[in-house]
Order: sequence, then structure tokens, then C-alpha cells
Amino acid sequence: MLKNKQIAVVIPAYNEEKLIAQTIEGIPAYVDRIFVVDDCSQDLTTEIVNLYVEKDPERVVLLQHSHNKGVGGAIVTGYKKARDEKIDVAAVMAGDAQMDPDDLERIVSPVVDEETDYVKGNRLFRGESWDMIPHYRYLGNSMLSLLTKIASGYWHIADSQTGYTAISLTALRTLKLDTIYERYGMPNDILIKLNICNFSVRDVSIRPVYNIGEKSGIRLLSVIPKISWLLLKGFVRRMVEKYIIRDFHPLIFFYLLGIFLTPTGTLLGLYLAILRLSGSEVTATSALFSAFLIISGLQSLFFAMWFDMEYNKKLR
Repeated sequence: MLKNKQIAVVIPAYNEEKLIAQTIEGIPAYVDRIFVVDDCSQDLTTEIVNLYVEKDPERVVLLQHSHNKGVGGAIVTGYKKARDEKIDVAAVMAGDAQMDPDDLERIVSPVVDEETDYVKGNRLFRGESWDMIPHYRYLGNSMLSLLTKIASGYWHIADSQTGYTAISLTALRTLKLDTIYERYGMPNDILIKLNICNFSVRDVSIRPVYNIGEKSGIRLLSVIPKISWLLLKGFVRRMVEKYIIRDFHPLIFFYLLGIFLTPTGTLLGLYLAILRLSGSEVTATSALFSAFLIISGLQSLFFAMWFDMEYNKKLR
């Protein structure tokens, strides 16, 4: 326990026979329950975890999937177990030992102290991150984090893709866990759902851990388009549920204006540019009208983002 609050760690694991033992052994003694979720591994992950279950059955629990659900599905299985056992705070640590256990107390403490509902580790706060994280992943992470800011409404969250998190029992009871995305977009999807429910989220600096024998299953060229589509759908759902159904805010009109005017002005500008390059005459009025549409559209989008940022300041 930590400050009289029960702490659980959810470990999603898929083919982690090399590092799962190191992950379990590194978890601090104040953690009451360790839920290892085996996502239908094909290696010796299950056998290794069972050794720890036999040693400490009160603390280590193995949950198994009959088919592979993805990292998000594994986390949700652990969340449900923590919710059903009424654990006060549920943290997530990957089964590949990429999350420094020394950071765990800093991750869970804001939730333990009831200062926030959800904590995300942030690997980008530290100056050494650029040198430690593979550059293609750093840049891909940064792009997805920017899109997640817009989609989720948590404009202060800088590292959306990290899985090192902690969540309160209240949030677990409120969220519809079965609707959370089951694959790599889970951290993005849960942020959108937390914002719709008006839960507060905090960033906490953590140490990046790489090159310890882990093997990433993420393929950015396939993951980024999927998560981008997920974020677009989540953004629309958040706008409708939060700013139309549950409450009303004029930022909806600014977003609609921006979404309509900006591409319209851009397409008109491209059309005029093609005409000019082909030798046809383009009037100054047409060019000014195109510029007016683009500028007005961008202003509308920026105003909408600013309104959204102001509305969600209380959720920091």
C-alpha cells in the first residue's frame, strides 16, 4: 500500500519471455497486486509468470486471453480486474522492462493524493530523450502527440504514446472499458474518453529505457494512419458529446467554419495557380478571395482550438 491506498500494476505481455521476469522482479514492494495479462503468447511467457504466481499467489495474478486482443485489450482486462477488486490506483507497466520501476511512485502519487484522475509518463521532458529514443520513433511519437492534443482536448499532454500510466478507481468505474480501442491506439482513445467524462490528466517526467533487449512490434507506417483515423473519429465524437449533447459551446461553429473554409480556399487557390501556369488570365479579385477563405478558415480553426484549450484548463 502507499499512503493507505491499494496499488495494482497491470502488465500486458505478449511473447515477453526474455524480459517478463525482470519486469516483475523490479516492481516495488508497496504494490499490492500484480496483474500479468498474457495476450495469448506463443513463447514461454506463461510458464515464467506461473513461477512467480507459485511463489507469491496473493500478489501475482496471471490473466490469460484465449486469443490475441492487442496491448489495449490486455490493459483493459487488467483494468477490469483492478476495478472488480476495488483497487484504489491501477498503474500500467509494459512486460518488456522498458518502464523504470523507480518512476512508479511518481506516476501513482498524484492519483493516490487525489490530485488528478489519470497520470501519463512523459519521456520527452528530459534532454537525453532525443539521444536515447530511436529518431524515427521520436518523430512519429511527436506527430501523434500533436494530433492527440487536438483530438483529446488535453493540450498539455506531450507524450501521448507512452504506456506508463496510473488511473483512479473512480475513473475505471466511470469509463466504458469494453469500448476502449484494443490495439496500439489505446492510449490515444482513452484520453478522448477521459476528456468526455471531464477527468483530469497530468504529465509526469519519466526516464526513457531502450536497448535492453526489447523488441517493438510497432510499425509506424501502418500504425500512424490507423491511429490518425481513430483520432479523427474520436475528435468528432468528443465534439458532439461534450459540446453539443452534454453542454453547448460556440467553438463548434468555429471548427465547422474552419473545416469548410480552409480546404475550399486552398482548392480554389490551386485551381487558380493551375490556370495561371497554363497561360490563362487570373484576376486579382479571385486570388484575394482565395486568400480570404484560407485566412478566415485558419483563424476559425485557431479560435476553436483556443476555446477548447480554455475550456479544458481545469482538467490539468
